Amino acid sequence: MSEGSHTSNDQFSVGFGPERLRDHRDAARLDTGAFARFFHTMLDHGVYLAPASYEAGFTSSAHTDADIATTIEAAATAFAGL
Repeated sequence: MSEGSHTSNDQFSVGFGPERLRDHRDAARLDTGAFARFFHTMLDHGVYLAPASYEAGFTSSAHTDADIATTIEAAATAFAGL
């Protein structure tokens, strides 16, 4: 399984599937169970993401270095649990 992150300027999305997304058919094959585990682990660590892998998340200049460090640490924990 590969985890993917797709970005466009300040937007991003996270999904889990066998390969990089190319179209809606690939998106339909994402592992929603893996995303749910990732999402809830991030939430448990205070990082609030869009609740579905097909929704966009946004970064902001309001995010501090501490916010980013917290997010990276939470993501490392979440990835390790998959």
